[in-house]
Amino acid sequence: MDFKHVIEHLIESFLAAGDLALQLREKGLINKIKPDNTPVSNGDLEVNQLILSKISEITPELPIISEESSENKDISNLKNFWLVDPIDGTYDYINNLEEFTINAGLIINNKPVAGLINAPAKKRMFYSYEKGNAYEFSNGKTKNLNKIPSKKSKNLKFVTYSNKIKPEIQKIYDDLGVKEKVRMKSSLKFCAVATGEYDGYVAEPRAYEWDIAAGHAILEHAGGTVTDFDGNEILYGKKDLRNPSIILKNKNIL
Repeated sequence: MDFKHVIEHLIESFLAAGDLALQLREKGLINKIKPDNTPVSNGDLEVNQLILSKISEITPELPIISEESSENKDISNLKNFWLVDPIDGTYDYINNLEEFTINAGLIINNKPVAGLINAPAKKRMFYSYEKGNAYEFSNGKTKNLNKIPSKKSKNLKFVTYSNKIKPEIQKIYDDLGVKEKVRMKSSLKFCAVATGEYDGYVAEPRAYEWDIAAGHAILEHAGGTVTDFDGNEILYGKKDLRNPSIILKNKNIL
């Protein structure tokens, strides 16, 4: 499969999905609570339909696992497939905040090989398809994240999903020398680490594979690493689709 071809033919659809998400929000969203007690809106569902339709058109042979669809979630022994989160950060989305994202990660042999993340309210689009080819498109310009100069720092700045830091995470911060922590929602965390705006991110086992697959690909292709707390590689297609512990590091601290 030509990953470059696949990703480049999805970029316009992801930009269109971002426009759709913002347009629907301006009109007024219809919000519901799912059985797991998390919110979902008509925007999540319409963006999901747009993204899945385009991905199916380009790679009809690959199953798609989406947060907002029941299809394919009971398939066992998944190896080659897509992971989609049409709106990551629904709370921000429905509350007129900016840190929500639209995500798709391509998994081949249980590893992320390409990804797309659009943060439409931030006007930032990220994508990647192999090491050395991770990009941000914003303000009408495309930049290769690998060409951003490294900035070594003794005072590391990490993003966190919560202001309440758990002891096991604080220990990792102390071991690494993390001096500053800034809360950030959604997969935008991965992109902010990939660009060097922040140095890393740590989380205990939480969330699902569709939350991290696209960001995982983008960060690794930008020269960073993604492992669990024990330094093990993170693979995809687990039976319950649950994430293990996770540590992100950008190229500045490798």
